[in-house]
Amino acid sequence: MEESTSREKILKKVRAALINKSRLDPTDVDFDSHIYHAPEEPLELVFAQQFSDIGGQFVFCENPTDCSENLAALVHDLKLTKIWCGEELIQAIAQQAKIALTTHSQDLVQAEVCITGCEFLVARTGTVVVSSRQGAGRRAPVFPNIHIVIAWTSQLVFQMKDALKGIRVRYPNGIPSLVSAITGPSRTADIEKTLVQGAHGPKEIFVFMIDDMPMG
Repeated sequence: MEESTSREKILKKVRAALINKSRLDPTDVDFDSHIYHAPEEPLELVFAQQFSDIGGQFVFCENPTDCSENLAALVHDLKLTKIWCGEELIQAIAQQAKIALTTHSQDLVQAEVCITGCEFLVARTGTVVVSSRQGAGRRAPVFPNIHIVIAWTSQLVFQMKDALKGIRVRYPNGIPSLVSAITGPSRTADIEKTLVQGAHGPKEIFVFMIDDMPMG
């Protein structure tokens, strides 16, 4: 009897809620205000901390020459071979470091390392945003075991919403068919609840960030 009475009370509340419509106007929603407060630290520092916390390797470079030298040191220390790069600007930085590259798309499947640029870097989550409009296309950030990203401080934004706005501005005639957010090395725990890295993409990801912002 008590169970029936409790059930009736709940049903009455449901009916009342359906009859009395909400006074809130769903069209008057503020989509522009930031959910998260902007950090006091520089975005490059926030990105470096977040990116490192999720397993990424971060290298800050004062200029393109510094980037070439650091890139050459990494290739030498890790004895990296079969390095693929499909973007001309990134190729120039790698060639300055005298790194042997393969640039043909058919060689990508056999590559151990790919070097690409990016669209934006999201500081709050340490995320690298890439798209199919880049010279590397859709496959480069997926096949090789190691992904090296060359980026500039001017590509830093605070949150993902800012990156998506930037992509719409950059491609006014139509956004890329693929926009991908890379947050750390590929990993999954779906296999017997054991963490496996490299399941869906690279096991390691490096970001070389070149400072191109004016002093002051």
